[in-house]
Amino acid sequence: MRVDRFRAMGCEVVVAGGGARETAAVFSRWETVFSRFQPESEISRVNRAPEPALRVSPLFARALRIALSIARTTDGLVDPTLAAALEHAGYDRDFAYLPPDGRLGPAVASRLHEVRLDGLILRRPPGLLLDLNGVVKALAVDEAAAALPGDGFVAAGGDLTATAPVDVGLPGGGSVRVVRGGLATSGVATRRWFRAGREQHHLIDSRTGRPSSSPWLQVTVSGACCLDADAAAKAGFLLGGDGPDWLDERGLPGRFLSRDGEVVSNAAWSRPLREAAACT
Repeated sequence: MRVDRFRAMGCEVVVAGGGARETAAVFSRWETVFSRFQPESEISRVNRAPEPALRVSPLFARALRIALSIARTTDGLVDPTLAAALEHAGYDRDFAYLPPDGRLGPAVASRLHEVRLDGLILRRPPGLLLDLNGVVKALAVDEAAAALPGDGFVAAGGDLTATAPVDVGLPGGGSVRVVRGGLATSGVATRRWFRAGREQHHLIDSRTGRPSSSPWLQVTVSGACCLDADAAAKAGFLLGGDGPDWLDERGLPGRFLSRDGEVVSNAAWSRPLREAAACT
């Protein structure tokens, strides 16, 4: 099977089964709209717009609607209103250009209750900063995989959707065979930096407005599609010790790697799946 690679969204994208040019176009379209680090991206323009209500593109509305739905299903854990908290933690530019240390800004609480989307009309107070990267990369992976000309997979920075069986290496060692569907790993193994001499990362706890103090280094979840797997992996990470049971309650297989190298698998991960669930 042919395998192609290119970079997008700050990570390597791997495409198997052909369609690399089409996949690159999909990622470019999503990145052009949602990159916080491109001044003319739609999300940058929305975040600096002074109007309390504005019209957004269909793609923007779709991503925001999905992000708000995921916020509800994760009890506010995966929250698209934490861009200011990310910036105050130091993630205010492309990760490759972050200084090693600097000033730590104040914590910023969730403002989820202040966002309204009616069709293509977004209502929120000026100054509320959105970050939709919690769903955008997974949505791009799922879209690109659905457009593959044949069986294969699309993987990007820990997120994967497969339309044919593929063996995937796991954090901390070992592997799993994804027959079809999504697999996502979320964690802080790579994207870490320091502010005021303290380690920071991009997974903000909406309950504190600060990077999560979760004991996990990385959390891997299997889902019907990449979007479901990625949202659940983030929630599982943010829930800390409650993550394995939270995933089990939803029938989602999860594998947790702690900072000291211990691997914890929930009950759903330990038994083979017999039926494929529908993607959210």
